[in-house]
Amino acid sequence: MHLDRIMMVLEYVAAADRPVSATELHKLTDIPKPTCYRALQKMAENGFIEDVDAAGRYAIGRRLRSAVLQGQSNFDVCEATRPFLKEAATEYDEAVFLSRIRNNGVEIIHVEAPTNVRSSFIHPGLGFRPIHACSCSKAILAFAGSHLLDTAMNAPMKRYTDKTYTDVDQLRRDIELVRARGYAECVEEIQAGVTSVAVPIFMANVGTIFSIGCIGPISKFSEPKRREIGQSLLSLVGRIGQAIQMHTQVTPYAPA
Repeated sequence: MHLDRIMMVLEYVAAADRPVSATELHKLTDIPKPTCYRALQKMAENGFIEDVDAAGRYAIGRRLRSAVLQGQSNFDVCEATRPFLKEAATEYDEAVFLSRIRNNGVEIIHVEAPTNVRSSFIHPGLGFRPIHACSCSKAILAFAGSHLLDTAMNAPMKRYTDKTYTDVDQLRRDIELVRARGYAECVEEIQAGVTSVAVPIFMANVGTIFSIGCIGPISKFSEPKRREIGQSLLSLVGRIGQAIQMHTQVTPYAPA
């Protein structure tokens, strides 16, 4: 099947204000109906579109929405999430950061400092983080696709402190713990005296591409405090996910 026909079908599905069927596509595009059926089925098999009802109508799928979000500029995502990060930084009186998947890795793309200018705080810095040793990475790893987790498991695990996980089984157990409690921790794994807590940002029919975290000194981030922050961040991520999807116009199909 010619690529131009596949792209034409995909463009019509993406532009439609409701799910469309092969018959409707045939009338809109003049592409033979059997070709429309084959194009729709092939794209559905690969996750670019999805069959949304018994009538054989299709809408944009999870894989394509995820690809669009991953290609979205940092500026757009940061603009959508900035108010929520400010809110959290003020509440915890510590720096709060936003991270995302990028090129099979995880990078911090935005940081909000606490509003109390007299407060001392730890800034995590921007850029890529160790995929095996940072809370923002592990929060995404635990709930993202298996490909990213396989990448982490097969990559060299650099030791930063005596508390860094450098064994695959250790990392696997830690990821299972993240899945069980919903948040990830980095307790002096990258720098002595520094710890962080992060949670994944779930988005309907897209998955986990982003995470939000809070960083501070181990002297203030006791285990009960980390648990408290983790639970607090979990209560915030639903609104953050919706804000990202609305701001970037990547909205999943919702049946009427």
